[in-house]
Amino acid sequence: MRTILTAAIAVMIAMAPFGSATAQGPCQDRRTILAKLAKDFNEAPVAIGMAANGGVLEVLAGGANKNSFTIIVTMPNGLACMLASGEHFEMLDPVQTAKGDPA
Repeated sequence: MRTILTAAIAVMIAMAPFGSATAQGPCQDRRTILAKLAKDFNEAPVAIGMAANGGVLEVLAGGANKNSFTIIVTMPNGLACMLASGEHFEMLDPVQTAKGDPA
């Protein structure tokens, strides 16, 4: 599952510079996207990471009463593109890896 998600994100990051920068498209100025998601869905950033190509991947999630989420990537030029959005978002506890010899 993680491999599929990583591959999908890599494709979207590679395509981000070619996205539409119009108000109707999925790519806009990062501040514009964050303001709209905060106003319409009460979403705020909950996770962030840097891709090898300099893009910043962010996961935004809604407040206590709204469990929506959006994933965006922002390129160094400030253009941000929405990769995915949906409902029923929940944070998971970190998975503990086994230590030592499994035998």
